[in-house]
Amino acid sequence: MSEILMHKDGDQKIAEILSGSIVLENPRGILDIMANCGAKNIILHKENVHPDFFDLRTGFAGEVLQKLVNYQVRLAVVGDFRDIKSDSFQSLITESNRGNDVFFVEDVGEAKEVLFA
Repeated sequence: MSEILMHKDGDQKIAEILSGSIVLENPRGILDIMANCGAKNIILHKENVHPDFFDLRTGFAGEVLQKLVNYQVRLAVVGDFRDIKSDSFQSLITESNRGNDVFFVEDVGEAKEVLFA
């Protein structure tokens, strides 16, 4: 079971998903999260995302990112990504953080900063 913590700044809302377990188990799961969170900006914690997301060979991350773009939803994943040794995933993090839709950040404060921008 997950909890949604809503952060607000004026008329902007960010839904932070809090859970003690994995809430994004497969690419289709992002659709459920988007439907249930009530915001166009979402914060997920790394530990709540299935490890396959961080292995680009699975296609998991690509499918999730495409769904986010299609539905015009922004996402920040919060965590320590230094343990992901894949050069291609590290490149994805760098490129994503240069954009406006998906971010990989160290803490919730940084997530709120980029999503409220």
